[in-house]
Amino acid sequence: MSEATAPASTGNKSKLTLFILIGLLLAGAGVGGTWYFMKSQYEGAGSGAVVEKKKPTTFVKIEPFTVNLQPEERKSHYLQVELSLKVNETGVIEAIENSKPEIRNQILLLLSSKKPSEINTLEGKQKLSQDIIQAIRPKMESESLQGDILDVLFTSFIIQ
Repeated sequence: MSEATAPASTGNKSKLTLFILIGLLLAGAGVGGTWYFMKSQYEGAGSGAVVEKKKPTTFVKIEPFTVNLQPEERKSHYLQVELSLKVNETGVIEAIENSKPEIRNQILLLLSSKKPSEINTLEGKQKLSQDIIQAIRPKMESESLQGDILDVLFTSFIIQ
């Protein structure tokens, strides 16, 4: 009787091995199919999307400023600063040139309202740069040109 059960158990083992191999094959096909489908979806979305080209930038130099700062500890200080505006190469350049007196006025008013301790640190200079951008953007003709003013760069910064 042991001879009769031996072939049956060998057949069960081979069937079990066959089912395991088929299961692994189906799982691999499922993973591969999912990967292929996701890859094609990602590539399809990338090719159909509108890719905005980065606009070229340029720098507009603003004449130097020398202003009296707000007094601290009864001492007078002045600031001498040179700056350039980083802008997109669009109509904003012409708008800046046409509005230079107003832009200079806004910057002068802003600079003269500061205390030396406010702008002496790196964080203070960075905040001043952002404040200058916010002060001159409203002087642009349209909102689209306001966004074309990207940064204010200090090329000289002296507090005495």
